Amino acid sequence: MDLPPTLAELNSCPPERFLTVLGTVFEHAPWVAEAALPARPFRSVDALHAAMMAVLQALPEPALLELLRGHPELAGSAARAGTMTADSADEQGSLALQALAADEAAQWDALNTAYREQFGFPFILCIRRHDRASALQAFLQRLHNTRGTELRHALDEIAAISRLRLAQRVHEAA
Repeated sequence: MDLPPTLAELNSCPPERFLTVLGTVFEHAPWVAEAALPARPFRSVDALHAAMMAVLQALPEPALLELLRGHPELAGSAARAGTMTADSADEQGSLALQALAADEAAQWDALNTAYREQFGFPFILCIRRHDRASALQAFLQRLHNTRGTELRHALDEIAAISRLRLAQRVHEAA
């Protein structure tokens, strides 16, 4: 199995290669990697991640909401239909969220609907940091937050998700 490219390789490769490797770090948003490209060279993968997150943090709210709405619901219909991105399918698959029993699926669907109606975007959680019970507990707790708090939580969760995805795409030499 080939190792992913190193940060040094990404710092010096043609822009097309950079975008091929990093364009899927953020769900349906290759423009994030493209916007971070001019900041090369990066001292570390953490610096690369910080540059990418700075792109998101600078977004006006309508653009941020568009980004958030590009994320699939946890255990939602896209999971059950197998129509999510490979990354999301892998992440949700780690908890078998695509294969819930009918009563569990109905519970998650109701939570997804309530969350989307309340906040205007899907519930976003770095599922790799949870088991099914703790993910459900986080979902239930966060329904009590304000919209502003949830926008911050969504960005924090996207930061965690994207950092884990970067670790898969960039070989961090010792």
